[in-house]
Amino acid sequence: MKICKRYFYGIELLIIEAFVFLFSLVSCSKNNYPVKVPNKNVISYSTIPDYSNADYWAASPFKNDPSDSLPAPLSKNKNYNTSADVFFIYPTSFTNSSDTAYNAAINDWTLNNKTDYSSILYQATVFNESCSVYAPRYRQAHIRCFFIPAEKAQPYFDLAYEDVKNAFEYYLAHYNKGRPIIIASHSQGTVHAARLLKEYFDGKPLQHQLICAYIIGMPVPVNYFSELQPCSDSTSTGCIISWRTFKTGYEPDYVKEEKFKAIVVNPLTWNTNEESVAKKFNKGGVLKNFNKIVPHVVSAQVHGNILWTSKPDFFGKIFLRNPNYHVGDINLFYMNIRENVKTRIQHYNPN
Repeated sequence: MKICKRYFYGIELLIIEAFVFLFSLVSCSKNNYPVKVPNKNVISYSTIPDYSNADYWAASPFKNDPSDSLPAPLSKNKNYNTSADVFFIYPTSFTNSSDTAYNAAINDWTLNNKTDYSSILYQATVFNESCSVYAPRYRQAHIRCFFIPAEKAQPYFDLAYEDVKNAFEYYLAHYNKGRPIIIASHSQGTVHAARLLKEYFDGKPLQHQLICAYIIGMPVPVNYFSELQPCSDSTSTGCIISWRTFKTGYEPDYVKEEKFKAIVVNPLTWNTNEESVAKKFNKGGVLKNFNKIVPHVVSAQVHGNILWTSKPDFFGKIFLRNPNYHVGDINLFYMNIRENVKTRIQHYNPN
């Protein structure tokens, strides 16, 4: 997918991400999740990930990791049926302004802990009731790559994608064994997921193994794929789901300037219709407290190339002033996504 800086969200996103990471660390400390101790002596920007080593997977069914976690209300009634796999590509966590590198070191455990206890804990867990979760570590591009000219940034995104691609090929060769697949991603992860879908699924034999793709937080043009189409309802399979979340009434200038039609699926109805859907149909979000499900947290309405929602309804919402809800693209609809994953797996037919 072509990188263009007008797609991105400005410095306020970094502020939001900092708060989310802080809250995730608080949640992790309360739940006693294992944390690797950083060893700065082993950090090397030239190290290539070896996907036969479990350390190079942020999430894997072959080790204990934060993707195995459940919000407390769900832990009372565990009902796992992991008949499918999800290959999850996490968003940018390489945001430290003091780091001069343009791609992350794969063995920077400070950064890896940040990834694991933010996006893996808060996002990848949405799939764990119905899927075995695979999330490769990759040499992600630094957040600054979204704010420099595209031609300069592209090599750094290409390097990140090369890791994702190698991880996926390793997964196919050693783990998949013909099982149905969900591709899922957020933000920078969606840049790479779209390329992966185009290279390996779109009009290819592997398309028959695709349950669906939840590629969220970045614009995906409707004509980007040759055969893969947007999902039209809650049960469609072999299709694409995407959205970007903003407060109702707000449309950024860079969205207004877009010259293409983006895929936008409403996560409360799972179709592309533009009617407003009341928040009573929102089955619950997981916000700063991982162990609390907030019911009816937002409404949702497809508006052109983006998804409009009401202001999230939670204690402390008075302090939420930013109308860009990018950081909550998945978490505002946590329970609806969780339920929909199960539904699509049940309706999947490879023939």
